[in-house]
Amino acid sequence: MNQFTKKFLASAMLGTLLAFSAQAATLNIHNGGDPQSLDPQKLSGDWENRIAGDIFEGLVTEDAKDNPVPGQAESWTISPDGKIYTFKLRDGIKWSDGQPVTAGDFVFAFQRLVDPKNAADYAYLQFTIKNAEKINKGEITDLNQLGVKAIDDKTLEITLENPTPYFLNALMHYTAYPLPKHVVEAKGQDWVKIGNIVTNGPYKPVEWVPGSHVTTVKNDQWYGAKDLKIDGAKFFVLEDQEAALKRYRAGEFDILTDFPTDQYEWMKKNLPGQAHVAPFSGLYYYVINSTKPPFADKRVRQALSMAINREVIGPQILGTGELPAYSWVPPGTANYGEPAYVSWKDLPYKDKVEEAKKLLKEAGFGPDHPLTAELKYNTNDNHKRIAVAIASMWKPLGVNVELVNAETKVHYDQLQRGDVQIGRAGWLADYNDPDNFLNLLVTGVQMNYGRWSNPEYDKLIKDGNAETDLTKRAAIFKKAEQLALDDSAALPIYYYVSKNVVSPKIEGFVDNIQDIHRTRWLSMKE
Repeated sequence: MNQFTKKFLASAMLGTLLAFSAQAATLNIHNGGDPQSLDPQKLSGDWENRIAGDIFEGLVTEDAKDNPVPGQAESWTISPDGKIYTFKLRDGIKWSDGQPVTAGDFVFAFQRLVDPKNAADYAYLQFTIKNAEKINKGEITDLNQLGVKAIDDKTLEITLENPTPYFLNALMHYTAYPLPKHVVEAKGQDWVKIGNIVTNGPYKPVEWVPGSHVTTVKNDQWYGAKDLKIDGAKFFVLEDQEAALKRYRAGEFDILTDFPTDQYEWMKKNLPGQAHVAPFSGLYYYVINSTKPPFADKRVRQALSMAINREVIGPQILGTGELPAYSWVPPGTANYGEPAYVSWKDLPYKDKVEEAKKLLKEAGFGPDHPLTAELKYNTNDNHKRIAVAIASMWKPLGVNVELVNAETKVHYDQLQRGDVQIGRAGWLADYNDPDNFLNLLVTGVQMNYGRWSNPEYDKLIKDGNAETDLTKRAAIFKKAEQLALDDSAALPIYYYVSKNVVSPKIEGFVDNIQDIHRTRWLSMKE
């Protein structure tokens, strides 16, 4: 700047100050994986949810503690039988292009979600809505039979199959976001491209560079825009956590959404108060393709599960205190009570290994006839540590493991296509209810990566969701969970803790059970 003449110095300094101000009001977030879309009906990961929840808003949204609060709806009523919800939309709500958001936009979005032509992987999350499942499975072809009706532009009525205790929480999920009917119909699949996309949340996307970042700015059409303390966010794609931590320390990131666990003790000493580790409604697990030998053999699946020394993973391998998982539904989940557990949970580890060896021997495997398996995981330092450790735990059984890693988007595409023998997966609760975890093992669900299938299990889940007595419902669900655990449908490994690193200049970041932190609740100190 000192090369400029005095005549331009004042304007150059002003420009620099303005640029600094704009930069200070932009939140730089290490977001992990690469989003596959900005279409809320094409998403599946928490890294995508972080973006979607900033740029879209449903009838109900989250407060800073992840409690349901009014979103696009200002109020709602529930019928005495618990099956009909009537929502009143806020006055004057608009899309980012200035067009009004109407009840018809919600009807359009829900119909598109369950329309089998759209092939939305997460459509099943809204199957509690009347006729949603039948439409999605092609048993009903008239989309207007879906239990979502616009009474008028400002009134939306949703009818459920059965009373659903978690329905308001399910409406916070991105599968319940409205879509701009006028844009989707005009642009087709291109409606999500930058330059076409319009959104109804606090922010709107203005740049999307696949493999690099998504940039958002304040949506001045949003009803609460004047109260936003942050002007926009930049969501960076970066799966190398060591590199992310270095960039955080250099001031390039304001928030890390994960960190290398072997750095936790260092961070507690050198970045006091910045590393957030908190209880989290989530499960880290391995799926096993139960449709193909030798993994179709329950004995093989159980042997592999029993040989995992879960007690050392949280405190020693990760160092952040994750608790060992012997259930499919995490303890503390609402509407459930104590979950079911594998029958061998309390055996000494040596006894578990000996039993695992016997099971594998019965199945025809051992040191003289080793089982060869391919273990896939998405690129991440912590996933690699766990995979290496578990492969070494399986070695004494006569199991030779080939480790294969891929970037997140590729990895989950392989899981959804069933292109896996053993694969790393994780599930973060979309709503606080056992149904959200138990549904992962239902036949035909896209997220049932191991393709485990059991008609009795499927019936129990259906019966449980038809039961209005929460105590009886929990008992039915627990019976289903026990059935899946006894069959080693998948291998639960540990219950998650959320792991964030937050700059001291960020205010309003509140640890919560679902690890959701919308930019609208945050502010930034100079």
